[in-house]
Amino acid sequence: MTLWELNLRHLAAVARIADLGTMSAAAQAVNLTQPALTQALARIEAEIGLPLFERRHDGMVMTPAAELLVPRIRAAQVHIPGPHVTMSRMRALLALADHGSYNGAALRTGLSLPSLHRAVSDLALSLRRKLVDRRGKSVVLTEAGLALARSFRLARVELEAGLAEIAALKGHETRRIVVGAMPLSRAKVLPAAVARFLRRHPQVRVSIVEGSRAELVEPLRNGMIDLMVGALREPLLEPDLAQEALFHDRPAVIARKGHPLEGTTPDLARLAAYPWVTAGPGAPLRDSWAQMFTGAGLEPPPVPIESGSVMTIRQLLIDSDLLTLLSPDQVAVELEAGWLVALGEAPPGHGRTIGVTTRASWRPTAVQAEFLDDLRAAAG
Repeated sequence: MTLWELNLRHLAAVARIADLGTMSAAAQAVNLTQPALTQALARIEAEIGLPLFERRHDGMVMTPAAELLVPRIRAAQVHIPGPHVTMSRMRALLALADHGSYNGAALRTGLSLPSLHRAVSDLALSLRRKLVDRRGKSVVLTEAGLALARSFRLARVELEAGLAEIAALKGHETRRIVVGAMPLSRAKVLPAAVARFLRRHPQVRVSIVEGSRAELVEPLRNGMIDLMVGALREPLLEPDLAQEALFHDRPAVIARKGHPLEGTTPDLARLAAYPWVTAGPGAPLRDSWAQMFTGAGLEPPPVPIESGSVMTIRQLLIDSDLLTLLSPDQVAVELEAGWLVALGEAPPGHGRTIGVTTRASWRPTAVQAEFLDDLRAAAG
């Protein structure tokens, strides 16, 4: 069973049965006859392979399967604007958003071009919004289309989480966890947490998407990434996100083996005499680096190269007298091999908090909650 085999109207009816407690009240609320609602419920129960309610003389009582699925249905409904959205329309718009053209969407989903065109057109008509603009032979989503695609992705995430929890209840957990990994998280904490987690859940797929915060934050907000691990933003500016601290990292000044400053205890004035390579403005480490100098009354030294890639920075350091500010964990192998040396830690107060960023509305599945616990353990 896939998500797209389900019927959104029938799922909404399941939530109303749970809310109202009887088939007759739910049927009236969703504008279905009681026999039609009974058939819809039977179809969903057959598709998921578990009963959702116990039929009793005083009403309908949720089973453990419904206790898992119904909250996910309610959470998905928050992102679905009205009863005119069907699963086929939602799928069509997401396919178009993900693949950039009707031909690409048809090729990747197996849906026919006429059905894709019709579904997106019917969706725009029912919502009274222009969702797509034609530009020559290509199409782009309008601002309304992009906003609706984000809402649909978040709805899809909730419903897929519900189906994954149902699968786990049946003993067939096949959940895929998608983690956005910023540079420092990839050094120790994330690999340790993944290894720890997979020892208990070898059947769960863990996908790691690497990038800067700027590259990862929109996929996180869109529901394409489940959680993001790396340096936290203080203050957090996005009201739809939430943060949890894991540990505090104090970076060090790193240089090549044989650098003129190796073996000394350089003060900030001597460090300022050399060019640096750091991440671009706005990155927490870049801001901390600048404050390290300005706080001592010094002009920050020149930064001829801006990069957030540890691999790039490592090679630049090895081949020059450039300096950088990094966590020793990020270059532990290079330090141990003797290619790079640490000239000293940054002054107190110039560290950064590493943690987990999620959507504020995110409700982790049991497996995702376990993974979070493994991140906490690996950081602790």
